[in-house]
This record gives sequence, C-alpha cells and structure tokens, in this order.
Amino acid sequence: MRFPTALTAVTLFANALAAPANHVRHEKRGVPLNHVRRRVESEAIIPIRIALKQSNLETGHDMLMDVSSPQSPNYGKHMTAEQVHAHFAPADETVALVKEWLLSSGLNHGDILHYENKGWLAIDVPARHAEKLFSTEYYEHDGPDAKTRVGCDEYYLPARLAEHIDFIKPGVKLSAPLKKRVIERGEDGSKHRPHWPGPPGWPYHYQHHDPHGYPPGAGSLPPSLQHCDVNMTITCIKALYNIPDATKSQSVNVMGLYESYDAFSQADLDLFFKHFAPNVPQGTTPTIYSVDGGTAPVAAADPRNGGESDIDIDIAYGLIYPQTVVVYEVDDLPNSSGLTNKTGYFNDFLDAVDGSYCKYTAYGITGNSPSIDPVYPDTEDGGYKGNLQCGTYPLTRVVSISYGEAEITLPIPYTKRQCNEIMKLGLQGHSLLVASGDYGVASFPGSNGDQYGCLSNEKYGENGTIYNPDNLSGCPYMTSVGATRLYPGQTVKDAESAMQVNLTAYNAATGSGGTDPTLQFFASSGGFSNYYTPPEYQKAAVDAYLATHNTLPYYIANKDASNIGENGGVYNRAGRGWPDVSANGAFLEIYNNETLYHFFGTSLSSPIFGSVLTLINEERTAVGKGPVGFVNPVLYENPHVLNDITNGSNPNCGSSGFYASKGWDPVTGLGTPSYPRMLELFMKLP
Repeated sequence: MRFPTALTAVTLFANALAAPANHVRHEKRGVPLNHVRRRVESEAIIPIRIALKQSNLETGHDMLMDVSSPQSPNYGKHMTAEQVHAHFAPADETVALVKEWLLSSGLNHGDILHYENKGWLAIDVPARHAEKLFSTEYYEHDGPDAKTRVGCDEYYLPARLAEHIDFIKPGVKLSAPLKKRVIERGEDGSKHRPHWPGPPGWPYHYQHHDPHGYPPGAGSLPPSLQHCDVNMTITCIKALYNIPDATKSQSVNVMGLYESYDAFSQADLDLFFKHFAPNVPQGTTPTIYSVDGGTAPVAAADPRNGGESDIDIDIAYGLIYPQTVVVYEVDDLPNSSGLTNKTGYFNDFLDAVDGSYCKYTAYGITGNSPSIDPVYPDTEDGGYKGNLQCGTYPLTRVVSISYGEAEITLPIPYTKRQCNEIMKLGLQGHSLLVASGDYGVASFPGSNGDQYGCLSNEKYGENGTIYNPDNLSGCPYMTSVGATRLYPGQTVKDAESAMQVNLTAYNAATGSGGTDPTLQFFASSGGFSNYYTPPEYQKAAVDAYLATHNTLPYYIANKDASNIGENGGVYNRAGRGWPDVSANGAFLEIYNNETLYHFFGTSLSSPIFGSVLTLINEERTAVGKGPVGFVNPVLYENPHVLNDITNGSNPNCGSSGFYASKGWDPVTGLGTPSYPRMLELFMKLP
C-alpha cells in the first residue's frame, strides 16, 4: 500500500500567505484538530478538486416534494435521469470564470482537467502553488490512527468566484491517509499523479454467538414464534409487522444492497435458507454488480465474510423471495480493504449508477464527481485495471445501505453536494435507506479521537460530551432507519422498544464476545444534524418532540457548525432529526462462517424496511402504478401507518441521550412498519 504523492526535500514555507484584499474566506474549520502536524513540503504535489456550483439546486427540494407529497397532483410523476441532469448542470459562466482564474495563476490549459458534466475542475499542483492560490497553509496531520493526512484550517477565494464554487478538497476536509513516496521523474521531468485514498465506511452491526439454548417462549403461540424475544427470525419479523409471504417477481422491482469489502458466502446463505427461509431454494444467489472491481462471493472462512453482506441478503431474500436481489459490491480489494486508504465509501457507488456524477461516458450519460475516491485503473497488485465506472449499472428502485461515518468528518459543502445527488435520485423515483448507526448519540468508538465516538470543543469546555451525528442520516433526502427490539419474555404481540443492549455485560455473562466498555452503549443511533435543518415535511414532528423534551442542554449550530458545544449544549436544537423510521435490530439468527450467530444493530433494520417498500412497489406495479420513491413526506403526513415506539433511549457521551416517546422521536423515528396499513395508504395514491 502506498500513496504515491510526489515529494522532494526542500525548505518549508515559514509564514502563512496573506489573502489579497479582493479575496474572502470560503471555509474555516469549526473544531480544532488535536493532531501533531507539520507544513507540507513546497514541491509536494497536491491533487486539488474544485466543486463548482450547480444550477437550479434551490428548486430541487420543492421539485422532490412535489412528486413525493401525497397531497400533490404530481405525486409519483418522477423525472428521467436525463431530465434531472439537464436541469441541474452548472452554468457555462461558472466554468469559464473559474478556468480563467486558474489560468491567470500560471497554469496552462493542459493542467486543468474539466469533467464532462462541468461539475468539477481538477488540478495537480505543488503545495507552494496551492497555498498561494488559496491563501492558506497545507499541513500534514498525524491522526490518532498513526496515519498522515493533508489539509488546511481555512482558505480564501476571489470574492467574485465565491458564489461559483462549492468547496475545494483537500481543504478543511483532510485528505485520505497517505504514505510519502519520493517523486519519480521521467526524462521529460513529468510527475506521476498522486492517488488520494481514505478509510472505508463502516458496516453498522455487531455479531455475538449465544452458546445457550432457546429461552422459554409464549406457549399460546405457534412454535416458530415462541422464542422471538431472544431468537429473531424471518418468521418473527413477518409476524411483528404483518408481512405476508411474497408471491411476485418483477424485473423492475429487484431490491438493491450496498456492500464494500465485506462479501457474502453462498454456504452461509444456503444454511440460512435451509433453517430459516425454506421457501428459498438452495443455491439462490444475488446478482453481483461489480463496481470498480468489487468481488463476491467468498468462501465461508474468508476474512471478508464479516457478516454484513450475509445479514442484508438473508433478510432481503427471506422477506421478498421470489423477488430477486442485486448486490452493488463497490471497489476493488486494495481500496475497499483500506490498503490504499481511500476516503469515500459512497461516491463510487453514485458514480456507477448515475453517470452525471462522474467523468466517464456510458449509456448515453456523461459527467463526473472525482473527489476523494480511488483512481482507476488501480496500479496496486490485484487492483481493478479498468476505467472508473460511471453510469454503468441501473439503480434499483429500493437500495439499503448499512454503512456510515461521523458527519463532522466531512465539510458541509461536500455533504450537501452529495445530498443533492441523493435528492436527484429521489426525483427519479428511487428510495434510498440508510442504517442510522449503533452507538446511541455517538458515532463509532474512536471517531474523532474519542474512545466512545463523542465530540469535544475546548473553546466551550466540552470534553467528550457533545453528541456526534451521522452521515448519511443527516441528509433530508435519505430515509434513516433506527433499530428496535423485544425484551426477554415479550412476544411478537407486545410493543417493541428502542434497541439498546449492554453488550459489555451481555458478553461477560455469556462468556463470549468482546467486553470493551464502549459496547455498553450499543443502541439505536439518532439525534439532530449539525449541518442540516429540519425539512418542511419533518418540521412539525420535530417541533412537537422538542416542545415536550427540552431538558438536555443545547446549542443552535451556526452556518459552518463551528460553535458546537456552545453554552454547554450537547446537541443542535435547530438540526434535522433522525432516524425517520425503524425496524427490529436485535438477536437476529444467521449463519456466518457456517456458524449460527446472533446479530444486533441497525444493519438489520434498514434491509427490513427496504424489503417492505419493495413488496409495496410490487403491488403498485401489478396495478400499473409507479414506485413509491422518496417516502418520507408520505410517512410524516401519515404516521398512523407505522407502529409508534414509546419506550427506550439511546445513551452515550456521558448522558442518557434521547428518549423514545409518542410520535416521532430521535431514537426510533416515526416507528416500525405495519405492512397492511402502509400498503393500504400507498395503494390509494396515484
């Protein structure tokens, strides 16, 4: 693994570069990084990517609501990909002005790569040139993971260009982890272009093998439903949510699952089908869409068979068979494994299903979003040698994603650009669901250098007490899915609670699994974004919750989220709330490495809810109707079609977190699916 950045040993700049009078600060880091750092050498090549403002983005929200609101006469009248791309393409003036500025800095036309949808400009320049261009200083940061990243604390742009540029990277957003390599020069003095990779997204699940037998169940229920409190199965899930046996298989309603690095084992699937979904024939396997060299399946004992893919596929086939499943296996092994330290875990997927999101031309669609994703062809051993795949695969109507990261690890403009792409997919009738996360009001243990994944801000005296929101859940065009559970002694006839499991104590008591103290806070993640405000469809629900749950100290995040923790606050009271909905996420029995395990987490919940939407789409298709698309506006307007969850909480960061309550709450959202009520509602809509 190497990051081939070009470096030579030269004297570092001694002083920051002052911004010219006609420049304005475009971005500034909100929370200082507690990293050891040093200036980047002046001749080190930094690959700069400039995200250009797209046109008409201010109209996108209203357009999506128009086709997603049950009260709109245009409900369900989704746009084509070509219509969406044409509507939002950057203005020619924007491209021309930014190019003119770069040329005036001493670059040549050949130094500027202009992607075909005009959304990005790319330049690979020495640090000295980048620092002068943006009136900043670039530093190498040694993070808590002992890896080095590059970025700046703030940067400036000409005032006349500020409205034409979303953001630059690397900038306030640090680069991927890197290793230095001395520049290799050919006879012409040319430099090898650098490759900026980063850490993969993390799958939201935790596995535990229960060595004990089945606990006693409710004798009045059929045997298959007597142990659902501690042994969740497909049969239990169907009973919980009144999901009927599936009967349809329509090509337009194949269900999609996002995976990266983790890969399923066919032997595990067959064991699951045999014991828990006997209606699914042995050997049933998903279609694999290999995105930039992603591969699956693997042998049961392969290290890549971590259980995430097994979970997703087991649940999907268990609920929707004979409908089929597509797995988007994203990125080759050097990148997905972390060998090349790629940063993005989602953009390559968007590239592959939306040609307007990257540079490659395929299927008549062009465009690009280069970013922090890997470069293809990948020169690493075992790397994918083809071109970056763009618009290569069709996007299924429903996609479930069980990966995520802390919102604060990405700059606001970057997340909003990606969120706008998700909005465009909603305009085309797609439903994208994401697991909300598994550590209560925190992110992953170790996130942002904190043991429990919480945030700090020394300016306000906050140390590991500030809640750490999730990305992609903060995007108001995603459907974020939290987790619920039954408690021991309860049956499928009882109301569920928020998923909260003290796995530290549980593992100690059962004698297996980890006992790290962070596992005591394994709970459905939820809270309020620092980057996004509540969308119109959610505002009344959030206001109602906050009106009766106002005991926690809070802050109101400013435009750049630089004041988190102000006044001793632990969450942004003005933020978009998540999750939106929930489903069971505890004690699911599956086979992994041909061994029976219990799995916990929102990784279970997202494919359950996605399967419900797939089944509803099938019924709509059967009567000539289109897909449900972006479902949040319908569900917030009709919360009665969900099972309200009113018990439980999601503690972490030194507090009890939020509590589930009547109506929407930032633990379980609006609640779990009631298939009959949801089907009745969506079948009434045009």
